[in-house]
Amino acid sequence: MSPKSPITAGTLGLASLSTLVLFFLAGCNSQAEGGGAPPAPPVDVAAAVVRTLPDVEEFTGRLEAVDLVEIRPRIGGAIEQVHVRDGGQVARGALLFSIDPRPYQAEVARSEATLATARAQARLADKEVQRANTLLAQQAVSVQEVEQLAASLETGNAAVQQAQAALRTAQLNLEYTRVRAPVAGRVSRLDVTLGNLVNDQRVLTTLVGSSRVHAYFDVSEQTFLRLRKTRDVQRQVRMGLADEPDLPRKGVVDFTDNRLNPQSGTIRLRASFDNPDGQLLPGLFARVRVEASAPRPVVLTPDRAVATDQSRKFVWVVGSDNQVQPRPVTLGALMGGMRVLESGVKAGENIVVGGLQRVRPGQPVAPNTVTLDERGMPVQPAATGAAASGPRT
Repeated sequence: MSPKSPITAGTLGLASLSTLVLFFLAGCNSQAEGGGAPPAPPVDVAAAVVRTLPDVEEFTGRLEAVDLVEIRPRIGGAIEQVHVRDGGQVARGALLFSIDPRPYQAEVARSEATLATARAQARLADKEVQRANTLLAQQAVSVQEVEQLAASLETGNAAVQQAQAALRTAQLNLEYTRVRAPVAGRVSRLDVTLGNLVNDQRVLTTLVGSSRVHAYFDVSEQTFLRLRKTRDVQRQVRMGLADEPDLPRKGVVDFTDNRLNPQSGTIRLRASFDNPDGQLLPGLFARVRVEASAPRPVVLTPDRAVATDQSRKFVWVVGSDNQVQPRPVTLGALMGGMRVLESGVKAGENIVVGGLQRVRPGQPVAPNTVTLDERGMPVQPAATGAAASGPRT
């Protein structure tokens, strides 16, 4: 073998390695030149809309019964019969409890006898006065005797009136042995059972009227001053329970407290609501919405489009170049699924309503314009005939 052969092999190996490195670098440059920027993320956008709506504010209140009655007997005695069940619904005047009536029946009989005696004595006194007046005309009796008989007649008439009053009292006590519901509503748990002795201090049960309820809520001083400007005493309000996404119940404000609470800076209002189905129970929390001003044009966007950045609220606005920018906004009332924007956005500006997690400030997006209903939910377009029949081949 020639001595130059090893040198030639090493030279060839280095040349091959250099060729591989150059090929790899060329491939990297080719990939870098062909990659480009990532595609714009798709988002749903909708234009901010203008509607004429009143200023509304929403408060948390608590329901209270219009009629809350502690059922107590007016007389004492033994419970002879119970006519209602725990939690039962009763009408006004319905019989709830019966107390043993026999002692009161006896008292009525005694009072009737006393009245009969008083009437007999009064009739006798009247006849004696008539005879005395006849004898006085004949000068057979003195004037003093006639006056004494007249006084006896007046005493007899007073005794009749006294006996009549005692009889009415006895009859009332007998009537009170039948304890009735003063209002229509639902009774609570019964605190007594058959055979118990009760008196006029014993609470037998409580009765809550169910046809109407009150919702008490506190408003700020600024809200109260706005409400007062309209001079609308019977102001319409809407109310919903915790499990009701909307506010389906209508009522009116029928009471405003006579002073402001200096500690909380609020004043208490009361709204009254019909309760035909009995679903509004005292003690439940309720959301109450009050119209604070006359209707005016306001800008709205879906509430889900509002984002939070620590101490501020903002929405993502899509510009004409399809780039998104955060826009601080001042929030107003929530109207269904739509949020009132008091400032920050003009009507017609495109706001990101879907895919918020995919956007970054200044980033271009691929907007998909959607149509919204009154609650801010996308309206699904009706399927066309071609779409319904499927893609053509």
